[in-house]
Parts: sequence; C-alpha cells; structure tokens
Amino acid sequence: MSASYDILCIGNAIVDILASVSHETVTALGAVPGSMTLIDAATAHDIEARIQVEQVSGGGSGANTAAVAARMGAKVAYLGKVAADKAGEDFARDMSAQGLYFPSAPLVDSTPTARCIVLVTPDGQRTMFTYLGACTEFTTEDVAAQTVENSAITYLEGYLFDKPQAQAALIRAAELAQKAGKRVALTLSDTFCVERHRDAFRTLISKHVDVLFANEAELQALYQVTDTDAALVAVGHDVSLAAVTRGAEGSVVVANGERHDVVTQPVNVVDTTGAGDAFAAGFLAGLAKGHDLTVCAQLGNKAAGAIITRLGARPAEDFTLKA
Repeated sequence: MSASYDILCIGNAIVDILASVSHETVTALGAVPGSMTLIDAATAHDIEARIQVEQVSGGGSGANTAAVAARMGAKVAYLGKVAADKAGEDFARDMSAQGLYFPSAPLVDSTPTARCIVLVTPDGQRTMFTYLGACTEFTTEDVAAQTVENSAITYLEGYLFDKPQAQAALIRAAELAQKAGKRVALTLSDTFCVERHRDAFRTLISKHVDVLFANEAELQALYQVTDTDAALVAVGHDVSLAAVTRGAEGSVVVANGERHDVVTQPVNVVDTTGAGDAFAAGFLAGLAKGHDLTVCAQLGNKAAGAIITRLGARPAEDFTLKA
C-alpha cells in the first residue's frame, strides 16, 4: 500500500541544551564527569542559570533517528510530547528545520518540555543532566492515527515504555499500523529499559513488531542469555527481521531464519552518543528505498560511523550519505 511517509518515529521529545564549561563547573554541580543524571525541573532551571548556552536543538533517540533518516532522503514524520513553552517551540522549530513533519499538540499543563543539558569540558567529555518532563506524558490521544496509517514503517522508541500510558500509546500505534497493512519497528533503547519492561517488550514484539533493533547487550538482556549467538537464534523465532549492532564489529541481520554478518569500516571515534539511533536511521532509509538487507545494514553502519566521528547525535552540515 502507498504511504505519504517512509518512516514515522515515535519517541521521547527532548531538547538538547549544549554548553562548554570548565571541569570545576561539573565538580561544583556534584556530578561524575561523563555521567548522565536524572534531575527535576528546579534543578534543570538552576543549571541553566549557571551556564552560557551555546546550542539548542531537538533531541531524544527517536528524533535523532528521524533527523538522520530525513538527511538520507527518506520522507519522515515524528510524534512526541513537548510543552507549550519556549523549549517546546525550539523543538518544533528544529523538527521543521530538519524537514520533518511534526503534528504533535503541545502539553498545556505546567509541566515543562524535557531537556538534556549537555556540559562539555575542554577534554571533550560530555556530562549530562536529563529532565524528562512533558515527554513522558505521551498518551493514546497523541497517536495521530492518520499519520500512522500513512507511514510505511512506524518506528517505536523503547524509552517510552517507562509510563503505562505511553506503553498503551505505542501499542495503539502498532495496532493502527498493522491494521493499515504497514510495518512496525521497535528499538529496545537501553539495557536498563529492557530489564524494567522485559515481559511487556516480549509481548509487544511477539504480537506487533516486524523489525527489531538492538545492540548486543540489549538483546542478551531481552532473552536473559550471556551469549549473542544464542540471543540471535532466539530473536529469529520472534520477529521476521532483526538488526543488531556490534560496535566496531559492525552489525548482524537475522531475517527469516538466515543470518547476515555485515562488517563496518573503522573510524576515529569522538563521541558514541546516537550511534544506535543513526544505525536505525540508515537501515530504515535503505529499507524504504527497497534495498536488500545487507545494503540496509551497510547504510546503518555508515550512518553510525559518520555520527560517532563528531560531538553530538545529529548529522553535521557535511553529512552526505544517501540511501
């Protein structure tokens, strides 16, 4: 069936706030250098008051995937919850600038838009403070049915599983996509996320997911094994297509009982943030263009390789990879 969009990404809508700071600033905030700390709204406001903000952009795993896929020539839509505040306006503006369709209505209560404050010290290390705010308030009412039905692939971000209403929303989106004859993809997002919601993930995967994305640790956590080969065998029984990243070793595609190991080219790694998001973008962009699965994995490897050679999870101006 025809579709208006190649890919619809649904995820936590987070504004990335970037600032260069001294090591002393990180120490004064009581953070371990290189760590990620969950914070409340008051703490986010306090940190922002202490820094000179250099860059504000849309963020979040699914949004990163959407942005990279769009740069690779895919037609992409995005659903995620922001608030009716300046940060929410910044997020919407960034989505538009990336060429993405973003029809989500803002949250109208007093909960601020989610933000990830990224403090970069002179050695290039990134220390992050994340306030989840409005993004976790995504509900079934936020699932734009027409957008789902008009998207060839609906890609679900596993991080959204942390609230029951968001779980319900992802299931609703998957059901709508299936009913419309479209494909459903899921990224497991994080090993801790898998540990918290393993049973719910297994149910979603068995009932609704056509394409599963994970790294080795996430897949092992899903099947409670310590061996990647065993996890790959297990996932082959649950989905028709799985794409698993293996860092410098590249990726593995499992499809209809067959396994394809796809190597990647070595690059100078600067920042691995967003590597999995970019891999999914490259793979899905290739899938949307009708490439065979090995080529899709190669595109995913190349997209991830391009992202990790610089700071940040979004493509730079010189990003030229096409599906």
